[in-house]
Amino acid sequence: MRLLEPFTMTKQEKENIISQTVNKYGDRLLAFIKPKVKNNEDAEDILQEVWFQLSNLTNVSDIVNISNWLFSVTRNKITDNYRKKKTENLEDYTYEDDDETLIIKDILLMDFDKSPELKLFQDDIWQALLNALDELPKNQRKVYVDNEFNNKTLQQIADEEGENVKTIISRKSYAIKHLRFRLKQLYQDLNND
Repeated sequence: MRLLEPFTMTKQEKENIISQTVNKYGDRLLAFIKPKVKNNEDAEDILQEVWFQLSNLTNVSDIVNISNWLFSVTRNKITDNYRKKKTENLEDYTYEDDDETLIIKDILLMDFDKSPELKLFQDDIWQALLNALDELPKNQRKVYVDNEFNNKTLQQIADEEGENVKTIISRKSYAIKHLRFRLKQLYQDLNND
């Protein structure tokens, strides 16, 4: 009696399935995640974790119902996010002044020409961000800048680079972890002054 060998897909077939899945379900999953988390960055991080988990599967074609699988994994990632006690997003860092409390991300985008102290603070944050970006490997930095500053989707970046989405998701994840660590250090330094 001859046993049937399990079907294994080629790398190209897997990349095609993942790419189609990202395009088909990306917006729906993000809309599902956003009301359940604190901010957009957390929502995007969770979605990246879902794509990363999908891309790490050996045989994507074994999933019987991709929609159910994606939403189940997404729910688990949201739950994991709740369990983590972290303050790693820019929205979590604030600068307190006598008049108001500002979120650091807002500070980066504000015009402080008439406030030299806040302009200096803003310059310090920008410099720390640029230094942290310079510390990244070129491919991680490019993915991060293209996605965050040039508003390109991860799929667009993958297509332009001739890479699969899994690689691009992984690069962005590493970049985010590094930048959060570096900005967390800045925040702690500023609060210890």
